[in-house]
Amino acid sequence: MRDSEEILSAERFAFGENWARFLASLDDQRIRDAEESLQSKLGVENLAGKSFLDVGSGSGLFSLAARRLGARVHSFDYDPQSVACTEELKRRYFLDDENWVVEEGSVLDQDYLACLGIFDVVYSWGVLHHTGAMWRALENVVPLVKERGQLFISIYNDQGGPSARWLRVKRIYNALPETLRWLVLIPALAQLWGKITVRDILRGKPFETWRNYDRGERGMDAWRDVVDWVGGYPFEVAKPEEVFDFYRSRGFVLQRLKTCAGGLGCNEYVLMKSDK
Repeated sequence: MRDSEEILSAERFAFGENWARFLASLDDQRIRDAEESLQSKLGVENLAGKSFLDVGSGSGLFSLAARRLGARVHSFDYDPQSVACTEELKRRYFLDDENWVVEEGSVLDQDYLACLGIFDVVYSWGVLHHTGAMWRALENVVPLVKERGQLFISIYNDQGGPSARWLRVKRIYNALPETLRWLVLIPALAQLWGKITVRDILRGKPFETWRNYDRGERGMDAWRDVVDWVGGYPFEVAKPEEVFDFYRSRGFVLQRLKTCAGGLGCNEYVLMKSDK
């Protein structure tokens, strides 16, 4: 059953539409980048013999990466178009594979989650802050992690005033008809990329950062990430210490933390569930 707090009808950003466009540009290098990201962040060479739960699978890229690294993968997403994207990647690379399950489901639906079991790795990158009930979503993933299993999440950094201003931008963007959303996207693009673009020009390498964005550790697309950021609503944020304290009180130990240095973006957490 879908949770009413997660259904915001027209105000909710259509993440799946954005991911469907991203799949058109997906190549082998981006897939390898995703694999290397998982290896580096989880501190493993492979995931052979491990179970991997992708909470909010989006494009399906990291489910694919986990499966290629040997994991038994279970992917789910609230957005039907995101589910379709993940199913498309499974069709392309692991057709009829019984070790990769793709479903539609919500991290706010405890009845659904109770049927999933427990996993060696629970992965949810940039998802839980878009549910409309972030702290409940953070709580709901706790029982899904095995003892000494890993939880890998990323949550938007709380910048105070700037975060509040971006929330207003996101609300305006999603309230506009699709044909007028460029009125928000273009100024936001200038805000997000203006200084970087000027820097690249002054270095004599125009648009170098933009062109090489997909060579980053997550293999993502610059324009699709701009649209995702501007449109991404619901939108909640947290300070690193808030997330750390939340999970420490629930028996998790922090293994890795990557912050965005107090700026715009996500803080990444890799936590291990204690067996004590």
